[in-house]
Amino acid sequence: MQYGMGRTGVADNDCRNNLIAAAVPLFAAKGLNGVSVRELAGAAGVNLSMISYYFGGKEGLYAAMLTEQFAILGRLEEIQQMEVDTLQKFELYVRATVSRYRRNPYLLRFYTSELTNPTACFETIIKPAIKRVVQMLLDTFTDGLDHKKFRDGLNPADTVLALAGMINFYFLLEPATAELVDHSSERDEELIRHIMDIFTRGVLR
Repeated sequence: MQYGMGRTGVADNDCRNNLIAAAVPLFAAKGLNGVSVRELAGAAGVNLSMISYYFGGKEGLYAAMLTEQFAILGRLEEIQQMEVDTLQKFELYVRATVSRYRRNPYLLRFYTSELTNPTACFETIIKPAIKRVVQMLLDTFTDGLDHKKFRDGLNPADTVLALAGMINFYFLLEPATAELVDHSSERDEELIRHIMDIFTRGVLR
């Protein structure tokens, strides 16, 4: 796709991407209502009219930023279509989620902000994304139950939410547990193994 030149002489795609990149830490720290258009434009190094030009306003920039932050659905659909064992699909989900949090360190702030103080984007972007992830996990687990991969008596919803919670809470608590837990990316393989081990075997001897 070819992009033209924006009003500042910067390539359209570059200018748009710069605005989104600059908006991420500002919206994460202050929320939608706490950041001004002037502040966003200044952080991106563009004229403030560019926000209206590309996004129709601050709310449009916030929506575009969230859409990029929550862009994992394509990868999950790929995993779901793979001809691999059910447990491998769960491990691939864990790996994709860990990788996503490493690439998007502010993502969980948007999760918690939208869940506790939702904007208009909650219904259009956040809630559908969460529902798609949970539905993918439910379908995968149900398929495992049908093929006798898991023991009877497990509630599928409780089980997959527990798996998601193990990953999400690990990263969510990082600011409070950094002195107690090694959250470095060098431990990611070990973390993934531990999550899968706990998920499949529990903690009892």
